[in-house]
Amino acid sequence: MRIVSISENKKIEKRIAITPEIAKKYIALGLEIFLSENYGEHLGFKDSEYKELGVKISNNEKEIIENADIIAQLGLLSEDKISFVKKNQILIGIFNPYSNKEKLQNLIKDNINIFSLELLPRITRAQSMDILSSQANLAGYKAVLESFASFEKAIPMMMTAAGTVPAAKVLVVGAGVAGLQAIATAKRMGAIVFATDVRTASKEQVESLGGKFLTVQGAENLETEGGYAKEASEDFKKKQEELLSETLKKIDIVICTALIPGKKAPIIIKDTMINNMQSGSIIYDLAAIQGGNTAFTEVDKIVDKNGVKIMGETNILNKLATSASSLYAKNVFNFVSNLYDKENNKININLEDEIIDKTLIK
Repeated sequence: MRIVSISENKKIEKRIAITPEIAKKYIALGLEIFLSENYGEHLGFKDSEYKELGVKISNNEKEIIENADIIAQLGLLSEDKISFVKKNQILIGIFNPYSNKEKLQNLIKDNINIFSLELLPRITRAQSMDILSSQANLAGYKAVLESFASFEKAIPMMMTAAGTVPAAKVLVVGAGVAGLQAIATAKRMGAIVFATDVRTASKEQVESLGGKFLTVQGAENLETEGGYAKEASEDFKKKQEELLSETLKKIDIVICTALIPGKKAPIIIKDTMINNMQSGSIIYDLAAIQGGNTAFTEVDKIVDKNGVKIMGETNILNKLATSASSLYAKNVFNFVSNLYDKENNKININLEDEIIDKTLIK
């Protein structure tokens, strides 16, 4: 049984799906590993390090893919490389089935089994495979660091003989995994932190991290059975806008994390709200790639609106690629372990297993 991975387009994606630490675990499980040449070189993982573990390295990506049982990647293979994938092979990665629907359906027609890990159910048994949580956790942390680096004032309160520097005020929009990590990071660095979320269950989590939860009066609980946020009613949106408008007048840094799976990100911070913010404030929009939570977000640009800087990147995790790869590789290994029948040396696509059923694209 052979698991393989080839290099991603590093301009877009620097993370990798198999680290040396995890390669050792696959080999112990009884799997063969083939990787493309210089696979992890950019992260400091040399080919020699993989070879010492028993990993095979090749510069022929076509051959690697054609002879694979399992292909583990971050994103969907490019058009030229996807043509090498054959019947009954297994593709595992983050394939964004909402925007890649047509490409994925064409692969399914060719009897290729595709598992998209962002579709994992939110159940206890799937926690060790939960790529959304592991990657969002790092994204929330890095968003705070990026915004603080661009903020031209001190973050913690500082009392000096010359006077007192007040602590920066941070608002986190969306208290999912990324938002909660953003709250914890900002708090550790001495900021005063506020947070808002459409899911009322978030209040306790926010407050446990030392943040102040902004509650919309008469708020409804907008949480799906799977633990994700769902779209708010017009009445809720109006009340939320009023609360945010007032809050943003005194906020220095905003971290936006609000996403709805498979849909364009909701615009939460409107142009009028930004006009009322203090000059020098920062908005870091983690939802930029899905359209952004502000009216002016542009991917990979710093937009200046009346002195307020709005930032958002295609892939913030490229700035933490080693840590992100380490966690992602573990998630994938745990998923493969659940899929692999070691005793019979075969893949068991058991659709009675909720993890397998939910992630398999049909």
